[in-house]
Amino acid sequence: MDFKHLGNLQKVFDDAVRNNNVAGVNCVVVKDNKETGYWQAGFADIENKKLFNRGTICRLYSMSKPVTAVAAWILIERGLLDLKADISSFITSFKNQKYIITVQDLLNMTSGYTYGTFNDDSTEGEKQTSVLIQKLNEDCMKKSSISTLDIAEELSRIEPSFCPGTDYAYGLSADILGAVIEIVSGMKFSDFLKKEIFIPLGMNDTDFYVPQEKQHRLSSVYKCDGITNPVKFEKPNLGIQPFMDHAPSFESGGAGLCSTIDDYLKFCLMLVNGGKYNSKRILQKKTVEYLSSAHLPLKLQEKFEMRMPHFAGYTYCNLMRVAVKKGECFSLTENGEFGWDGWLGPYMSVDLKNSLVIVMLMQKTDAGTWELTRKMKNIVYSSL
Repeated sequence: MDFKHLGNLQKVFDDAVRNNNVAGVNCVVVKDNKETGYWQAGFADIENKKLFNRGTICRLYSMSKPVTAVAAWILIERGLLDLKADISSFITSFKNQKYIITVQDLLNMTSGYTYGTFNDDSTEGEKQTSVLIQKLNEDCMKKSSISTLDIAEELSRIEPSFCPGTDYAYGLSADILGAVIEIVSGMKFSDFLKKEIFIPLGMNDTDFYVPQEKQHRLSSVYKCDGITNPVKFEKPNLGIQPFMDHAPSFESGGAGLCSTIDDYLKFCLMLVNGGKYNSKRILQKKTVEYLSSAHLPLKLQEKFEMRMPHFAGYTYCNLMRVAVKKGECFSLTENGEFGWDGWLGPYMSVDLKNSLVIVMLMQKTDAGTWELTRKMKNIVYSSL
């Protein structure tokens, strides 16, 4: 890699902080299992002048989804779960649905369960889902009582926004999948993740909450408008508690995890090395190859492109984007590159062809894959 060119990342990150586009950010790049660089800028806590660093713990939000996908594939590899299985065979309350929803629908966001909305053209299901999310937000601010399975069962009483398998809609599919994993494994979702992924990989700072002794490392969340100073955000979202200070009953497979850059890097290194990290095998090589090559059928791809135009050049499978037409993407990449992002801007990228891993963390509201992400990707890939 062109290490001198990679140095442009520091200026880009420093400028983003100085221009009030982000409060703090860090990024690590690994090529051929060798760390080619680590960069950080800004603060995890502006008011207390705590720097954003390698030990900073961040809320992953939707970057929890790839972890949930890997958990599901562990069970699929073992013959305990089938992509075409009707989820009502695991969560019996779904037997009352007039539609059949499969495990694959959950992994590909084709289940019909959204994140809710109250627009004029919203379906009744979307409105009911919005009410459910508000209920979750209220519950997570106290000693939460609504469990992972409770949420799946409540969703079973809400009609999907479309016939499953006929459309694409980003939403609560991964949260239902978390409940399926609990039932199939016979374990609490968090216990399964710890046993099968976190402990083997040494991801000691990854969980659904941050214990008291680590709270000082948890980053604050900020609204950043690029004009005024960042403003601290301390409200729940999607049923995720803002302070992450107690073990939740609802362990959200779609948004609930928190982690550090080095912990999540271990997860990505496992993927780029064909499912194995430091002699610990989590997935089989052929499964990881499938993750990098899976794609939506043509008709569903058209729906995805219509609903997620900012992911031009990508498809979506297994709770992750997968690059299929790199020339149409809005940043440099490679076909087969896969990963995901989160509401607060965390981002992961795994490229098997180039043996390349990128992990970037921040805690900026409404970020996802945004301008800074694209600038970062362009610098990294033009350095290859």
